[in-house]
Amino acid sequence: MPAPKKGPRLGGGPAHERLILANLVTALFEHDAITTTEAKAKRMRPLAERMVTFAKRGDLHARRRVMTIIRDKGVVHRLFVEIAPDMAERPGGYTRIVKISPRKGDNAPMAVIELVREPVSAKPKRAVVAEAEGATKRAAKDKKARAAADDQDAPVEIEDAAGAAADDAAVAAEVQDAPVADEVAAVEAAETDAAAEGAAVEAVADEAAAAPVADLTDAEPVAATAAAGLVSDAGSADAASDAAVEEAPAADATEAAAAVELPAGAVAANADGAAPEGYTVKGNADSGLYHVPGSQWYDATEAEFWFKSAADAEAAGFKPAGGAAKQKVDDEA
Repeated sequence: MPAPKKGPRLGGGPAHERLILANLVTALFEHDAITTTEAKAKRMRPLAERMVTFAKRGDLHARRRVMTIIRDKGVVHRLFVEIAPDMAERPGGYTRIVKISPRKGDNAPMAVIELVREPVSAKPKRAVVAEAEGATKRAAKDKKARAAADDQDAPVEIEDAAGAAADDAAVAAEVQDAPVADEVAAVEAAETDAAAEGAAVEAVADEAAAAPVADLTDAEPVAATAAAGLVSDAGSADAASDAAVEEAPAADATEAAAAVELPAGAVAANADGAAPEGYTVKGNADSGLYHVPGSQWYDATEAEFWFKSAADAEAAGFKPAGGAAKQKVDDEA
């Protein structure tokens, strides 16, 4: 007896196996679903789908090929007239196997094999293409906006769900009508603007490098000398420019402090970002949390303003980062 090609042998021999599979396929096409062992369901599935393929052809030769397996003419008629039309739009996968509880007695694994006769509800290809093109267009728009924001240090506004839906509708309506020349012109204009901005930045840098740099520590003596009338107008102008350079960091620090609204009991950081003298507790306005020295996230946190103690931070409405257990370190140390 030849060895089985795949799976366990059904029955006592090859002929017996062919008869078992033929009877199972006949019952499947007669009742649309049958319950059998999992091994038999897996072995009969290729044969059943091959019979459906013959039935979809519908010619006399295909009917005769099916009749060599299924001897019941009524079942063959039902296969060609009722089942095959339901499978006309389905490219494959005509059967479905669902495992169920084992059989009582021998505990054999059981399964239900049935015909898949539901209509195929595939999304139209053009709709899928339009949806993919809409997603690509939105991604390109977001990337361009981020690039422009990085150049100008401006925040990026990502379109919301309503804008995404509008873009999908527009792309679906204008899949074939979008002009390519306009997009190329827009890209060229953006590149020209970026080049002009780069040239302006380089010119400002060159002027700053060419300007004379005075010792800031000499600003007060020069100003006093100019007030006494011992230097010319040019020297007065140089001293005034040096004093303006010295006062610029202080003005920037004042503007930065004014940009963040300080809570009660808090002070802004110094111009170099260091903590003011006597203030050790870091506060964050976005999260509403404070960090004491020595806590877990103290070194990694950038303080927007400083408190003298944790009590001052809590009085201003701030909470300990990670809970009170994480901020038990003595902040007065």
